[in-house]
Amino acid sequence: MATNGIELELHEQGSGPLVLLLHGFPEGARSYRHQLPALAAAGFRAVAPNLRGYAGSDAPAAIDAYDQVTLAADVAGLIEALGEEQAVVVGHDWGAVLAWNAALLHPARVRAVVGMSVPWRGRPPMSPLGALQAIYKGRFFYMLYFQSPGVAEAELGADVRRSLRMLFYSVSGDAPPGLGALGHWDGVPPSGLLQTLAEPPALPAWLGGADLDGYVADFTRSGFGGPLNWYRNFDRSWQRTAALAGAKITQPALFIAGDRDPVLSWAGPLAPMAAAIPNLRGQILIPGCGHWTQQERPETVNQLLLEFLAQLP
Repeated sequence: MATNGIELELHEQGSGPLVLLLHGFPEGARSYRHQLPALAAAGFRAVAPNLRGYAGSDAPAAIDAYDQVTLAADVAGLIEALGEEQAVVVGHDWGAVLAWNAALLHPARVRAVVGMSVPWRGRPPMSPLGALQAIYKGRFFYMLYFQSPGVAEAELGADVRRSLRMLFYSVSGDAPPGLGALGHWDGVPPSGLLQTLAEPPALPAWLGGADLDGYVADFTRSGFGGPLNWYRNFDRSWQRTAALAGAKITQPALFIAGDRDPVLSWAGPLAPMAAAIPNLRGQILIPGCGHWTQQERPETVNQLLLEFLAQLP
């Protein structure tokens, strides 16, 4: 479907009020495979796009085509292209960052917002890359490693199946504590991201072989360049959203995460979210769940989403 000058590939089920489901990295629309039928059965029109750079959607070559202002315009344009005035926007990981930003940048289009894994505390006072560099001071951190074009693409693309298998396992609730937390690496720097992760003894129960096959096909088709360009726009996004300093998300909102999600270990406390999102209806941590919230605990997430949607006007 055409939006903001590009074409996005969609997974869609049901009819009724629009719920837009935004995925993270390294995922895609298929990460909402459990939510699409549940929302449709409850009377909603559930749409999960493969976002800019992913799977069969357009992937502009320019790095600066992936900042949050541009991505939020994709979301607003998609809502309009679907023939709707507004949508409830649900996002996980980078999709959560995008959902929060879309709620701020296009408030008339976003009637409510759900963020999973990545909390929102407002626009930071200093550049994100500058903050990360100050914190890690030359130590390995995956977001900094991703900044050099072509490097992570070559590593992850050399064996797509192995890369995805290790990424999905290492930050899930199935991995032993302390394994592959996508955090920093002290001592001798690793040569790449995969050296900091773990090989799963078997696929987690929540990730079937056919599911992994689908992801492998998606990233074999698209490559990792577009998805990694989202990380390369930290500072560009920060600069382009200067007008949002101090702005609050006023729509009804919900935050969901796994209590074993490593993102929470370095993202900071959740308490400040209430100041940045005055209409925050809840901050829910799912016991034993890792980073892949809606995939690891689909029944719980579905229930939480439907309860939240039932509260909306």
